[in-house]
Amino acid sequence: MMASTSTASATAVAGAFAAAGANRPRGSAACPRVPAGGRQRLSCVVRCDAGPGVQAQAAAKAASVAALEQFKISADRYMKEKSSIAVIGLSIHTAPVEMREKLAVAEELWPRAVAELTNLNHIEEAAVLSTCNRMEIYVVALSWNRGIREIVDWMSKKSGIPVSELREHLFMLRDSDATRHLFEVSSGLDSLVLGEGQILAQVKQVVRSGQNSGGLGKNIDRMFKDAITAGKRVRSETNISCGAVSVSSAAVELALMKLPKSECLSARMLLIGAGKMGRLVAKHLAAKGCKKVVIVNRSVERVDAIREEMKDIEIVYRPLKEMYEAAADADVVFTSTSSESPLFTKEHAEALPPVSCALGGVRLFVDISVPRNVSACVSDVGHARVYNVDDLKEVVEANKEDRIRKAMEAQTIISEELKRFEAWRDSMETVPTIKKLRSYADRVRASELDKCLQKIGEDALTKKMKKSIEQLSTGIVNRLLHGPLQHLRCDGTDSRTLDETLENMHALNRMFGLDTEKAVMEQKIKTKVEKQQTQN
Repeated sequence: MMASTSTASATAVAGAFAAAGANRPRGSAACPRVPAGGRQRLSCVVRCDAGPGVQAQAAAKAASVAALEQFKISADRYMKEKSSIAVIGLSIHTAPVEMREKLAVAEELWPRAVAELTNLNHIEEAAVLSTCNRMEIYVVALSWNRGIREIVDWMSKKSGIPVSELREHLFMLRDSDATRHLFEVSSGLDSLVLGEGQILAQVKQVVRSGQNSGGLGKNIDRMFKDAITAGKRVRSETNISCGAVSVSSAAVELALMKLPKSECLSARMLLIGAGKMGRLVAKHLAAKGCKKVVIVNRSVERVDAIREEMKDIEIVYRPLKEMYEAAADADVVFTSTSSESPLFTKEHAEALPPVSCALGGVRLFVDISVPRNVSACVSDVGHARVYNVDDLKEVVEANKEDRIRKAMEAQTIISEELKRFEAWRDSMETVPTIKKLRSYADRVRASELDKCLQKIGEDALTKKMKKSIEQLSTGIVNRLLHGPLQHLRCDGTDSRTLDETLENMHALNRMFGLDTEKAVMEQKIKTKVEKQQTQN
């Protein structure tokens, strides 16, 4: 899945941020030092008689200045490529559960992962979408090749999987392809179960998590919010979700498929975990006609909530300490917990008594957790069989042609939302030019006003006269800027207007020597350097 990007990623080198030397984060690649140059150098003199704190502060400032100066000479290299939106990850379509569980990031750890990713030299913004079926990292990268390399190294370090092995299962998408992929994910088009609704809730949770931690940047935040809009439109304007099943309902279907038809409703059902997925398992068991399910959970409150919601099925609570006793009395065991280690191993399965011959003498373990709650070796036990999320494909193969037709209808909506997002992102390019042009005009106005007041003489003017002259100068500048600034603003909905706006932006940059692109890049680098130094 890496395609041609793997070669480029393998040969990429770290960027000019590494010039900060000792301030470089551990594990990041080194970069050849480049000579200082560009604009006028700033000097930072450390007084010999200053205290240690003052000297340290001055030294840090000097290091920051040095890093920026080293960047300026190589800034052109970075400005040749626009910041890229990228997604890199793996899913149920590209990697087995054994690999996905090593890379899985629990929801409460998403902010920490985002912080680590944005600390990488070439990553500006980041978001993590980690579910039972996928682990995907969305970023805005200053440099495509260098950014991708840093992310792959981060994934390898986190999971303990060698980069060479990761590459066999990773996929990488860039800019519009990356955005389209997220929109398809949010719409349920990339799910194992087409149109399932849980993934939309998980995309929403990425935004909520980012808002609470302040970790999402403006591009990633807008992209995820537009993805939510796309997901909602696809579900409301097409019938893609009609009859669609979730992972939980597919798990119930799979279990019933494996049981003898005459006995499936009389089988003793055990559910371990009463979270969102567990609640849905209980709901679908009830919908299939099961009359009783035993739920093992750490606390009774969630089980009580399920019992209150579902009146058509008997819910029996057992505490976590009684899990193995409950499993001994069950024919089918569903597991859906956030445990990082397996709850059932081969030894546990061997210790359980066999089930009724009427049910084939085999106890079924249906594990919809990632990381897995049931070790694969449990299937080595003669009276046990294990099924995980990868085995649900058998359930969802039905009605394949109908699902393809529904997906084609959804693509039209996704294309509309994609066009809207890309137009917004393009229109954002003019913001730095607007700010620079306004700042340039204000500097000229202030300078000329100061010259005028000096010629007239301070004593010759009253405060009211000075204020009137200043208002006059401001009014003239505002009137002169009104036309150019209007031609730099657009709502991004008209492609022709947007193209003209970008042409106007480049023309103004040339006419007034605003050097906007380099200024923006320098600010990004400065932010990175300062962030590194505050952490060291």
